[in-house]
Amino acid sequence: MLITILVFLLILSILVLVHEAGHFFVAKFFKIKVEEFGFGLPPRAFGVKFGETLYSINWLPIGGFVKLYGEDEAGAGKPSFKVQSSKLKDKDRAFFAKPAWQRALVVVAGVVMNFVLAVVIISILFSVVGVPVPIKVNVVGIVKDSPAEKAGLKVGYIIESVGNIKIADSNTLKSYTENHLGQKLILKIKTKNNEEKTITVIPREKYPSGQGPMGVALEQITTIKKYPWYQAPFVGTKEALNQTWMIVNGLGGLVAGLVTKGAVPQDVAGPVGIAQLTGKFIEIGPFAVLSLISLLSLNLAIINILPIPALDGGRLFFIVIEVVTRKKVNPQVEGYAHTIGMAVLLGLIALITLHDLFRIFTGQPILPK
Repeated sequence: MLITILVFLLILSILVLVHEAGHFFVAKFFKIKVEEFGFGLPPRAFGVKFGETLYSINWLPIGGFVKLYGEDEAGAGKPSFKVQSSKLKDKDRAFFAKPAWQRALVVVAGVVMNFVLAVVIISILFSVVGVPVPIKVNVVGIVKDSPAEKAGLKVGYIIESVGNIKIADSNTLKSYTENHLGQKLILKIKTKNNEEKTITVIPREKYPSGQGPMGVALEQITTIKKYPWYQAPFVGTKEALNQTWMIVNGLGGLVAGLVTKGAVPQDVAGPVGIAQLTGKFIEIGPFAVLSLISLLSLNLAIINILPIPALDGGRLFFIVIEVVTRKKVNPQVEGYAHTIGMAVLLGLIALITLHDLFRIFTGQPILPK
């Protein structure tokens, strides 16, 4: 349990530091004064000042922040009266005084850094550990009197193609079959003796549950492919984008579940659930933990870019409004929006945490099998 907690806190620290470092370095690049770089949320435990920036550790270990000169502590981008004063020496280094495009880059830098972290980790895993790649589909079972049996398919055959489509994974064959029910399919197969044959099968439109249109059981054969270092970043980026899309769909399911059922979906986990899940990944090994870090980093990036007040996406949204209308949003309105957004987010975190605790106390698995 202690190791799980320590690893979870380490993962959280990495994700937060990488995210906030994005804001920090881009702000520095544009010569925006950074007043504080904080890990965790206030109240402050302690801090050390180097140069003009205070580096602090705060009591609530659920995030982090970079406090920019000319921006309120909530990150709403609301300049204080003092900072707006024309008598202030460093007014040109204030966040609010910079062009909209520079402020936008500072805001999205944290999201970009989390995505980059995920790409780097996935690329390393693809290069060092490798990734399972489907290479062929074996027939491992035939239902009696099914279209597959009548067509002459036998256990041990390898299905190489259907129509003009090469078959390397079972999902491709399943999808093609479901789109051609009642039609003749030309299967090119290889027998146990490595003989090539052509078989015609007509998948049925109506079939008993569990048998499928053709009445055949398939086995997916895979191999582990390791990518050289110069290819890994490209396939790593592609995989990160694929995972991003899946996460977006998952978030859609979360919102739908809350709206239609008033409940948190079973496959959603909050801080407590993620800590519990960390223990499972530790049991598998260090590479599994790295995989978890990349997945969480993508989750953090996506959640932060949503146009919700108090998040980076919310701050970006107000900058976009300013660019479109050519007029700054009323600071009080923006401040209230971020305050309400933060309250809603904390409420959602509390709801998901209660869901995680209920799942733990009732002995339910962290994720459905």
